Amino acid sequence: MSQKIQQLQSMQQNLQNMVMQKQQVESQLVELQSALQEISTTEKAYKIVGKIMVASSKEQLQKDLQEQKEIADVRLKSLLKQEESFKNSMEELQQEVVKELQEEKKNEQ
Repeated sequence: MSQKIQQLQSMQQNLQNMVMQKQQVESQLVELQSALQEISTTEKAYKIVGKIMVASSKEQLQKDLQEQKEIADVRLKSLLKQEESFKNSMEELQQEVVKELQEEKKNEQ
């Protein structure tokens, strides 16, 4: 029983980490979308390389940003699937723990 409770606590921590990763990817997607919108309205484009900004072709920069956005989209979809699966597993384990606790309580009476 205590092993299941520890497993549940561990799963909750993992879920929190997963949610944080998902939020980071969502934030990255917002930034990429914003950058893509901005680049479409400007004539000159610059890319940050290390600590300096370098002039870059607008088309190449758009292509790079679009590729990054597609990768982030795939990663977000993967994280959402993992999160859903993880939540389902946690719910099943919680139900098992609750059932065992109820049975223990009945046996004590």
